[in-house]
Amino acid sequence: MVLSEVNQSSTLTFTLLGFSEYPEFQVPLFLVFSSIYTVTVVGNLGMIIIIKVNSKLHTIMYFFLSHLSFVDFCYSTIVTPKLLENLVVEDRTICFSGCNTQFCFTCSFAVTETFMLAAMAYDRFVALCNPLLYSTTMSQKLCALLVGGSYTWGVVCSLTLTYFLLTLSYCKPSIMNNFICDHSVIISVSCSDPYITQMLCFIIAVFNEVSILMIILMLYILIFITVLRIPSASGHRKTFSTCASHLTAITIFQGTILFLYCVPNPKTSSLVIKVASVFYTVVIPMLNPLIYSLRNKDVKDTFKKFVVTKLLCYTLCYF
Repeated sequence: MVLSEVNQSSTLTFTLLGFSEYPEFQVPLFLVFSSIYTVTVVGNLGMIIIIKVNSKLHTIMYFFLSHLSFVDFCYSTIVTPKLLENLVVEDRTICFSGCNTQFCFTCSFAVTETFMLAAMAYDRFVALCNPLLYSTTMSQKLCALLVGGSYTWGVVCSLTLTYFLLTLSYCKPSIMNNFICDHSVIISVSCSDPYITQMLCFIIAVFNEVSILMIILMLYILIFITVLRIPSASGHRKTFSTCASHLTAITIFQGTILFLYCVPNPKTSSLVIKVASVFYTVVIPMLNPLIYSLRNKDVKDTFKKFVVTKLLCYTLCYF
């Protein structure tokens, strides 16, 4: 079939192959991903509600955590419903504007989460290394700037990359061997020279990852030095326990992003790329509320109290 070069327009559509090469796994994958998405929605929205209803959780750390939950909820909602749809319908097409919109929002929330995790690392650094100055240093204005800056930079990065994608022309048939409109997937069906947008994406990804990892590494080295100065072993355990959830979230998210974007390998199979994409777009948004809630007594107590109160209320109202 001869590929015909066309300009992007309202009539241009892309076909997301997803996991269609494994027809026998379509139903099991649908059940797995729908379960994960349910846990993601309940976990992240539940975390936001718990933080709101419990006055003990109206602290700076939970202010950041509520925004992280919001970002994870939005991130997963942009990707997972379309993934589930493509597992049960024959028509796996997505319009040009819809594909670019999906990429724009996923890129924005991915970058936002990266910098949000760095802001949370700074919060832990100040809390552990300068506890007497914590309330002064971590002012409401600074916290608002850190959160607002994370969202703003995410929007700037996504709009920049989306603009350059819109300048390309695309071929028919436009078949994408993935379930998500990722940057590399979109340019794979371009008839134009994608060198500029490829290099721009690589530069932005490397800049974001290197700067964030250097900041986080430096902060945790200082935290580690501070912990070593604590004389008691119980103090060591308590301090490391405070940082364990955040370090786990950072390792999982940043490790996946580095694998996909900052260490390009042309020999990587499409299946491996899909699995990695599933991990950071579908699985990680589910893991974050679990990571932070399972290790936190206040969150667990609030959840139990909230559930028991609601069940009791519904029971009394029913009878």
